[in-house]
Amino acid sequence: MQIIITGHSLPGRDCSETATFEGRSNIHVGIQRRGKPHEILDLVPGDAETARWELTANLEQKAGAWDILGPYIQGPPRGRFIYLSWVTVSEDQTFEMFRRAKLMFDAIPEHVIAETDGSGVLHGNLGLTDAAGKPLCAAVRPPKIAWTSSPY
Repeated sequence: MQIIITGHSLPGRDCSETATFEGRSNIHVGIQRRGKPHEILDLVPGDAETARWELTANLEQKAGAWDILGPYIQGPPRGRFIYLSWVTVSEDQTFEMFRRAKLMFDAIPEHVIAETDGSGVLHGNLGLTDAAGKPLCAAVRPPKIAWTSSPY
């Protein structure tokens, strides 16, 4: 199956310091590979209009429960998620991770998973800025992310 993640409302390339956030510059976001935090798929600048990632994964049904597996899928069964990793990129193109968001699969509606089994596509659409105007972090579940079984 194909997983498409579409992000909008990015926080900007630079975010100023606040009481709860250390200011950052040259911010980018991408999807972290499982077990390899320094391997991030398709870094997108924080000031882009939108971000889009496409992943290949397997949707399996085991003992009556759906499971999603793949190189960018994190966590144990019934606790699977995708990491969106926020990084700063230096002049030499190395990066330092400073924040992550977990796109949680446990709250995908059952009917969406069943439809995904037929369509072969799972689409997550979300805003990438938190309520304070900073890069989105923590566990992300509906309504912060909308999961559908269509590509758009």
